[in-house]
Amino acid sequence: MTDQSKDRVFIFDTTLRDGEQSPGATMTHSEKLEIAELLEDMGVDIIEAGFPIASEGDFKAVYEIAQRSKEAVICGLARAQIPDIDRCWEAVRHAARPRIHTFIGTSPLHRAIPNLTMDEMADRIHETVTHARNLCDNVQWSPMDATRTEFDYLCRTIEIAIKAGATTINIPDTVGYTAPRESAELIRRLIETIPGADEVIFATHCHNDLGMATANSLAAVEAGARQIECTINGLGERAGNTALEEVVMALKTRGDIMPFDTGVDTRKIMHISRRVATVSGFAVQFNKAIVGKNAFAHESGIHQDGMLKNAETFEIMRPEDVGLSGTSLPLGKHSGRAALRAKLKDLGVDVGDNQLKDIFVRFKELADRKKEVFDEDILALVTATMAGDADHLEIVSLKVVCGTGGPAEAILEMEVGGQETSADEYGDGPVDATFKAIRKVYPNKARLQLYQVNAVTEGTDAQATVSVRLEEDGNIATGQSADTDTVVASARAYVNALNRLHVRRGKTGTDRKEISYKDVS
Repeated sequence: MTDQSKDRVFIFDTTLRDGEQSPGATMTHSEKLEIAELLEDMGVDIIEAGFPIASEGDFKAVYEIAQRSKEAVICGLARAQIPDIDRCWEAVRHAARPRIHTFIGTSPLHRAIPNLTMDEMADRIHETVTHARNLCDNVQWSPMDATRTEFDYLCRTIEIAIKAGATTINIPDTVGYTAPRESAELIRRLIETIPGADEVIFATHCHNDLGMATANSLAAVEAGARQIECTINGLGERAGNTALEEVVMALKTRGDIMPFDTGVDTRKIMHISRRVATVSGFAVQFNKAIVGKNAFAHESGIHQDGMLKNAETFEIMRPEDVGLSGTSLPLGKHSGRAALRAKLKDLGVDVGDNQLKDIFVRFKELADRKKEVFDEDILALVTATMAGDADHLEIVSLKVVCGTGGPAEAILEMEVGGQETSADEYGDGPVDATFKAIRKVYPNKARLQLYQVNAVTEGTDAQATVSVRLEEDGNIATGQSADTDTVVASARAYVNALNRLHVRRGKTGTDRKEISYKDVS
């Protein structure tokens, strides 16, 4: 018997082939080599490195990946044409474990494209699979659009491919049309019906057009498939493919109903997910399963309280299992006292119940105005609650004169520790003049590390969001502000960062922890 009957599911990654077919996801040669190395290091069984006949660049990438490979099977894709198969073999032949993957569309819609009759297509399959097997002892064959192919004809073509030497039979749901029950039933019927099915590996390749790719793949595994074709982050044609991270973690987490092993080191998932997102240009959506920013984040007060008491109350897997350092409990308007107390403890602030109550009231008021509450926001609330003080620095008024006639002038009035003072300074542009005026009013050793402006809306009346990062004696503070006047937003961001440094000096000494504050006016 083959591995078909064992509790081992082979992971076939096609990020470098199907994934790269996403419009705009083209990777450079060096990026492909890097991703292939990461996939092999993670323990992926088969890497479909590309479509060698598609371009000279694709051929070179597959060729070099094959030469560099150590343990993984390196696969190239080829149409059911002799030149394609020969080119594919040239690309993969130097791999430690090469594979040729050849395919042809078998559904009525796809048969019409080359204008082949059923018999003519059957002859083409026999000829091309035989040719591939004469070159390589590891041949995969796929009937494209299998889920819309007549069942009897699908059985006929698969039997031909097996007799011609195919060692893996892949059943693609090319257009993401099927549902999990249909996916399972098709695999089960094929294995039961086709002579020689028990001597090959059946695989599944599911697209996500109806959002069911992962479910369809897992259903196929339950029915007897032992290879899943997938991509990192679900990258691929149209709505994408089965996501590698989803099927691997589903098999790992639900071993009670799917007792199958993979060779993937799940602790490396997050790293490769982020790297693929970077090189492909496709950012991972925040609520994406397993690898999204919010996959292990909890803002609801009820959820945060449960997580602090027992992580299993709201997490079915450990973030460490995919390469994260731990769970995130971002503070926002839905957060409760338990999460706020935990955050204060993390910041080194110990408060009593009455103090926590006062801070919590102020926190809720702030959270209603902000999408996210940062660490230094919390420290500022503590300062205001426990000492009753306003910010140490506060802008009273600012007037800037600038243009082509000479240097810009900033006329500034500020309160420093409750005392009003003013300054008039010139600079190379309005922002430079403003920052010089602030330093004149409040002399300091803080060094400007970052000044960044972004428009948050369109049009000439757009709000400008300004970020300022300052460093002073190893402490780093980030100030942010938004205003329709860029200079005003810049001044407030700069002052906010100075206030955060002032708070840090008073609360946590020289602790080298980045702090931030956002002010939206």
